[in-house]
Amino acid sequence: MKSLLDQDSYVPHFSGHETFPLRQMWLKKAFEARSVAASVPKARFNEDAAIARFGVGKNMVASIRHWALACGVFDEVPDEKDTFRIDPLWGSILEPHGLDPYCEKTATTWLAHWRLCGLPNGKHRSTTWWWIFNNMLAPSFTREDVVSQLMDYCTFRGIKVSEATIKRDVEACVRCYVSKDEASVEDVVESMFVELSILKEEARGTFGFTRGPNISLPNGILDLAIYEYWNFMQAESTLSFDLLAHGLGSPGRVFKIDESSLAERLASISERTSGYVFWSDTAGVRQLQRRDINTSIDRKTYQRFLEAAYE
Repeated sequence: MKSLLDQDSYVPHFSGHETFPLRQMWLKKAFEARSVAASVPKARFNEDAAIARFGVGKNMVASIRHWALACGVFDEVPDEKDTFRIDPLWGSILEPHGLDPYCEKTATTWLAHWRLCGLPNGKHRSTTWWWIFNNMLAPSFTREDVVSQLMDYCTFRGIKVSEATIKRDVEACVRCYVSKDEASVEDVVESMFVELSILKEEARGTFGFTRGPNISLPNGILDLAIYEYWNFMQAESTLSFDLLAHGLGSPGRVFKIDESSLAERLASISERTSGYVFWSDTAGVRQLQRRDINTSIDRKTYQRFLEAAYE
């Protein structure tokens, strides 16, 4: 099965984070740089006052900008050269009276993880993150394994990138999810994704995924991811369980949910979607079905999923 990384239009990204993992309040800091409700001036990250505004060093300011773009808090719009456009869903989370204005809730962390590693509208500024959570299928792997695969991918695509750049990217990704015994207290606390416990160091330099029910993942975030993934897969009327559980960029693979736990959650999806989507398990064929394939999923539906996730 092809993925967005196979598309000729896709341009891989292996830098921008300045080697800093995403920290707890950085998405909020980026959001607060807005000048009006729906946009952030690009100059806010380059002006002399940026260090004082964000309360971090120059390289960290650049990292904050990168992570906000990578997680989809805001995006570049072709006809708006001087500003970033804030995503309305993230706005409903991060605004002063939003669902999670201080990025304290696990739902926010899971959503950011999905934005980095799943299929959010076919846009990715986090190639290594996508690759690790979708293409590393062996029971365990090393940093060197990931670097080797990514170098082969770039060679195949005719993309020039140094091995040192990819090594730094792989290290930054691992540090996002795995705390080190020798890490400072600050690094452990502020690495946003460590709390998800889905990537672990099994032995020194060897890593593996923790696959299970992941009960901290709210159904609202799972449902949002299912809708986005389904729409990316060309909006068929049915979506097979195998594809949902194991497909490239699928919620099952990205969230590392085991099959039985995913099936259990899907059994009640009809209630959560007011009957629009329902679970079918007939004659051994497990799949999701949509009542009306011609009905588009509007912003209100996604908003409803978010609100359910933060209840």
